[in-house]
Amino acid sequence: MASNGDGKGRVAAAAAGGGYGYGYGYGGYEGPEERKWWPWLVPTVIVACIAVFVVEMYENNCPKHGSPLGECVAGFLRRFSFQPLRENPLLGPSSSTLGKMGALDWNKIVHQHQGWRLISCIWLHAGLIHLVVNMLSLLFIGIRLEQQFGFVRIGAIYLLSGFGGSVLSALFLRNNYISVGASGALFGLLGSMLSELLMNWTIYSNKAAAIITLLFIIALNLAIGILPHADNFAHIGGFATGFLLGFVLLARPQFGWMERHELPQTSQPPKYKAYQYVLWVVALVLLLIGFVISLVMLFEGKNGNDGCHWCHYLNCVPTSKWKCNT
Repeated sequence: MASNGDGKGRVAAAAAGGGYGYGYGYGGYEGPEERKWWPWLVPTVIVACIAVFVVEMYENNCPKHGSPLGECVAGFLRRFSFQPLRENPLLGPSSSTLGKMGALDWNKIVHQHQGWRLISCIWLHAGLIHLVVNMLSLLFIGIRLEQQFGFVRIGAIYLLSGFGGSVLSALFLRNNYISVGASGALFGLLGSMLSELLMNWTIYSNKAAAIITLLFIIALNLAIGILPHADNFAHIGGFATGFLLGFVLLARPQFGWMERHELPQTSQPPKYKAYQYVLWVVALVLLLIGFVISLVMLFEGKNGNDGCHWCHYLNCVPTSKWKCNT
């Protein structure tokens, strides 16, 4: 979610749940039996995000610093009570606290050389509601992915997608907002699910139902991102990064291929099909080019909106019910 103090978007819990339900049985996988990994990274990330939020509220200390917008919410929590709802409706700290703890801030990244904020903002959340929605989404999406592909690949997709979302967000939102949240990383996991399905197309059954369901979930969550105070640039950047990383990291051996020790003969098909190698190379090249161009533009202080005058509508569409500059 992004605003003058809110966080970096959200993946709708119901939509995320739907993604999990179709998961890695959604397409009717028909390839060779693969190792099942014990998922420990995703629960660790969830615990870490909860711990960071506790530290946020400890540092915020609403009763001590007060607020001109009203009394602290849940005052019985004392130091851990929340800012007034008029200031933060997500039940969380002030924007100044988020800024001190590492929120995405274009001015500090570019002019004060605090590039570490591109990563630190992924671990922060704007409020209790923001945290719960994102962590439930991560639980539903991430556990099955980690079981199928292991902690190294899913961890890389999660972190790099979050980083990619932060870069795109900083390029387009610039100094109008601060931004926090894991939504870019979560959208990266959704993107990797889609590219994994396309990359391993020949070894899935029920392809049409699987891809329609995934596209619906992705479109629904991106549509939510055009509402005010949501950072859809982080969603789009994370999704694009995860989509390309899925081609690079989540290829499955084609049907009929087995390990040499399981089938000691040479008359078996190659491990991967030719189109999988092509997609791997193309995705890796696009990923590297995208990161290099985006980072160069960011640290040179370029404004992404200068080259795309309509792109701001990807982040928020103004209506008679709301404005996008609040």
